Amino acid sequence: MADASIENAGLLIVDKTPGITSHDVVARCRKIFNTRRVGHAGTLDPMATGVLVVGIERATKLLGLLSLTTKSYTATIRLGAATDTDDREGQIISRGPVEAITDEAIDVAVAELTGDIQQVPAKVSAIKVDGRRAHALVRTGADFDLEARPVTVSRFEIRDRRRVDVAADDADPGGTFLDLDVEVDCSAGTYIRSLARDLGAALGAGGHLTALRRTAVGPFTLEHSRTLDDLAENPRLSLTIDEAALLSFPRRDIDDDEAESISQGRWLRPIGLTGIHVAVDPSGQAIALIEEKGRRASSVMVVRPATLR
Repeated sequence: MADASIENAGLLIVDKTPGITSHDVVARCRKIFNTRRVGHAGTLDPMATGVLVVGIERATKLLGLLSLTTKSYTATIRLGAATDTDDREGQIISRGPVEAITDEAIDVAVAELTGDIQQVPAKVSAIKVDGRRAHALVRTGADFDLEARPVTVSRFEIRDRRRVDVAADDADPGGTFLDLDVEVDCSAGTYIRSLARDLGAALGAGGHLTALRRTAVGPFTLEHSRTLDDLAENPRLSLTIDEAALLSFPRRDIDDDEAESISQGRWLRPIGLTGIHVAVDPSGQAIALIEEKGRRASSVMVVRPATLR
């Protein structure tokens, strides 16, 4: 007999709206799907929108195995001011002129930030410093530095450039800025706000992020996504656990006897595959995620244990 944790298991590709945290999304999904078994992969800041991968029921076990090593974003970088958070939610800490910045200078600076680079994360990131999150330390006024880390920016393209005049008010002295709409493909661990900061520094004007939208995480894109309001009106998965496994991993077809064995925790005969594969029975169901090591193809995660089949 099928178990509810399998029948209702799968992934939600949520199109996160601005102003809420990834944890807020998880809390909403728990209410919408009436279950505590909800988790997410790849945190998005409150300011950011776009793709957030959420696991429901048994699919939460998939989250740590998914290949989410590549990410894509659209963003707006504002040149002419640097902030203490490297985005528009922070306080301006320096300003610089933008009138003399040429398209050629921007293109050269962008090229320097493309490829395999060393990047210092923003201090409002979730990186741990002496056991505490950097963003939490910043709020205490602590003075610390983060070390540069290797990241890969495989695409960094300027889609639009425009001058922006901001009127002064009580909170902001205003000024003239240069806004760049960009598209970025990068490795996991790359901070787009750090690209904004470093681009502004290279051009001598300062820079920060004013908008950020994640358009893809691994194989999951905005085409798969739905907003929380849509989900509240019509609670349904973006991908069943079978669809998610088949989209995320190469496939190995197995027969019924092999399916019975792997569902009971036994191992299969290796056939020369590398990396994690999804073992699929004759009916098209994902039975387990398996990986070959030596003379065994052992389960990394049993999707459908014998007790649930």
